[in-house]
Amino acid sequence: MESDKDIVQYIADQCSGAGVITVKKMFGDYGIYCNGKVFGLICDDRFYVKPTEAGRSLLRVVDLQPPYEGAKDYFYIADVDDHDYLATLVRETCKELPEPKPKKKKKSE
Repeated sequence: MESDKDIVQYIADQCSGAGVITVKKMFGDYGIYCNGKVFGLICDDRFYVKPTEAGRSLLRVVDLQPPYEGAKDYFYIADVDDHDYLATLVRETCKELPEPKPKKKKKSE
């Protein structure tokens, strides 16, 4: 099932205090980024954050589950209505994630 665009936008807005939040559609669902760093997924209208120690220490409820069949476990975030909580969770999670790899330049023909 594809995620609803309004729900995707709501979750992105709720995370916005962490930095520049963007979403990219991937296979009917969405990757969610903060300052160019992918930190989570939105699948079937549900929000998942990559697991980190900082994230775990901030979670109100630790609920690890795969966002889609065959995926590694992510933190499932049921409470997406607390803007400050999500912004802090995203900011602290991203501190532990690696920097994105630089994109290779395309050869011009």
